[in-house]
Amino acid sequence: MSIPRSEYPRPQFMRDEWLCLNGEWQFEIDAGDSGLERGLLERDLAQKITVPFCPESELSGIGNVDFMESVWYRRDVNIPKEWEGKRVLLHFQAVDYDATVWVNGEEVKRHRGGFASFTCDITKQASAGAAATIVVRARDHKDQPKPAGKQCPDYANRGCLYTRTTGIWQTVWLEPVPMTSFKRPRITPNVPRREFEITAPVLGNPAGYEIRAALWAKGERLAEDVVSAENDMAPRLRLAVPDSRAVLWEPGKPHLYDIVLTLHGPDGTAVDTVKSYAGLRAISIQGMKVLLNGKPVFQRLVLDQGYYPDGIMTAPSDDALRKDIELSMAAGFNGARLHQKVFEERFLYYADKLGYLVWGEFGDWHSHRGGHRFVDQDNTPFVGEWLEVLERDYSHPSIVGWCPLNETPGKITDQIEPLHDVAYAMYNAAKAMDLTRPVVDTSGWAHRVVESDIYDGHDYEQNPDRFAERHAGLADDNPRTESYGGHDSVAYNGQPYFVSEFGGIWWNAELAAASEGSDRKESWGYGNRIKNLDEFYARFEGLCDVLLRDPNMFGYCYTQLTDVFQEENGIYAFDRSEKFDMARINAAQMKPAACEKP
Repeated sequence: MSIPRSEYPRPQFMRDEWLCLNGEWQFEIDAGDSGLERGLLERDLAQKITVPFCPESELSGIGNVDFMESVWYRRDVNIPKEWEGKRVLLHFQAVDYDATVWVNGEEVKRHRGGFASFTCDITKQASAGAAATIVVRARDHKDQPKPAGKQCPDYANRGCLYTRTTGIWQTVWLEPVPMTSFKRPRITPNVPRREFEITAPVLGNPAGYEIRAALWAKGERLAEDVVSAENDMAPRLRLAVPDSRAVLWEPGKPHLYDIVLTLHGPDGTAVDTVKSYAGLRAISIQGMKVLLNGKPVFQRLVLDQGYYPDGIMTAPSDDALRKDIELSMAAGFNGARLHQKVFEERFLYYADKLGYLVWGEFGDWHSHRGGHRFVDQDNTPFVGEWLEVLERDYSHPSIVGWCPLNETPGKITDQIEPLHDVAYAMYNAAKAMDLTRPVVDTSGWAHRVVESDIYDGHDYEQNPDRFAERHAGLADDNPRTESYGGHDSVAYNGQPYFVSEFGGIWWNAELAAASEGSDRKESWGYGNRIKNLDEFYARFEGLCDVLLRDPNMFGYCYTQLTDVFQEENGIYAFDRSEKFDMARINAAQMKPAACEKP
């Protein structure tokens, strides 16, 4: 039986030895979250599940879409004898939401956060050449404050809220590493100097150890550097690209360099080798323009929510991740806003390889079932998990901006406002972790951070003429900032501006062909549903034209790439089949953008 999603899950930090744990696990739903008291840690579980698919999904073999307060997983694993003398690391790419991990009955890790990866060092619990029993409990209490993205807080899907994800939903894997070994490096490109700076922290005792870095392109070694690992918690290396071999990473022209890091012990022996890659590109701001490698590039983005009919938030295959990017590019988009979900690293890998711009976003929405947002809740998990996401994804050249929050509501008053504080915390966390990319404090509705690098607005006005009127104020430093009334923003301060959600044109061919009044309740979209394809093309082209011809607009983000369950406003259907003439959609977006003119 083949292992699902068996590809290496972390392409920018690769080792040769690893063991994929996807496939069949024991599974049991713990409706009352009483499993620990009832002995689920010690006994076999009642069902089988296919990891890494969540139990709500068809691909998991469970397909339970009701609330699950707690779920349990169990699997026996044989630790290879060849791993003797090494650390054994157990990696979880994502578990939603509150995970506890035991190995051979001993607790080894607790982690809160449904989007971020985490690792358990199980060296003491799992002996090489012996069996190890891994047990995972994932709590997902419906009334617990937590970042949930687009997971519906009610039983049934509605509007732009979708089937929930509980438990393991990305790859689980084992990795042997030396006792002294590399932690995840950070790679920072420097275009003016034509070099890469690599920060390479080391786990363990690095006394007498040395780090060697090599830069490769098409099988040729271009540069190398060597530093001691013992006198710095974050050793730095520099790899200068020869002028004759310096090629920039650009949209549609994704030149990548290979990087190999080797850790040498006191006797000179190579003890750890990791493979990575990088793109030479720079992002900067000049007035109201966002520059890529010193040139304005209009960001024709699409809202991508990363949902699948059979896998929910998990792609059914590695090819499906790549295909989504290829479908987007075929429609004329050069990038995506990865909306209300932290996408798996394999998606970012393909974005890097295909030259596809992405904005990384956190899934902050609907933190508890009783309210719209997390205004009066404990916000500590947001900042901690956001930092984990930033650390994981820092080195990907495709990421050109960060968005920690989406559509934060409220009015600015003289009262203490928790949401104001968390907006500053999330923004400052991103800036502290990454000075190389712009950050928007929140996408749409109420902006709260005066220093925000980017200012934006959401606008689902469907009439192109009225849409143009609503955005005419940008020329006078008075941009439109919200899609619904009742929200205050800090004053606009001349930052680059874009409409980061627009369109959402509601189209369902089956409904359009039916008689009036036959709308299914499960069909939803923005504005009034169009009656025919000609009306769609006129609206799509008209809305895009408004933004393309505005010299002060650095980009846009159209809603959305695919239909998602009942939300039927995608360029493609939920099954990725075509709804429109892609050549016509592409042509509408390929008109020259005013911001790119000298």
